[in-house]
Amino acid sequence: MSLISMILFSCENPISRIIEITQEDDTMATVSTYDIVYERFDSGYVQIKMVSPLMKRFSGQDPYDEFPQGFEITFFDNSGKETSFIKANYGISYEKRKFMLARNDVIVKNFETNENLYTENLTWDQRKKLIKSNTFVKLIMPDKTIFGDSMWANESFTTHEIYNVKGEFELEDDTLTRSE
Repeated sequence: MSLISMILFSCENPISRIIEITQEDDTMATVSTYDIVYERFDSGYVQIKMVSPLMKRFSGQDPYDEFPQGFEITFFDNSGKETSFIKANYGISYEKRKFMLARNDVIVKNFETNENLYTENLTWDQRKKLIKSNTFVKLIMPDKTIFGDSMWANESFTTHEIYNVKGEFELEDDTLTRSE
């Protein structure tokens, strides 16, 4: 009988140690969700629609959602019309910081201006309402294509600035000053 009780109690961990281990480990997802479709509504109209094949939620001091198989987010105006779109093959969204990272084949589309941005890394600061990329970008506009090594834009992608611009531009003759 004493042998059985010794075996039972020799493998026991105190509850305080179990709690300590689970609080230290922020690397394990607390929730994994497959084939998600998330929609946020305001006044009866959808404002945001997010689709992803896999979302992993991590808790801890700085909780975040990871999209290891990519995501697509569509933004709508107050009448329900699509205004912009972002797609990436990988993403992380930090809940408390209101900050999102998108990587690998990132595409941003503005349906109102018919502009498309292509890059490999993009950050979206939801508090400041800014989108930034510190890597090569390609912006296709209806009348031209611009390349640059970084950029920033407002959240709706209606105002943007591209740095170290390269591309083809058409200039009208009357805009040039000629020296003779």
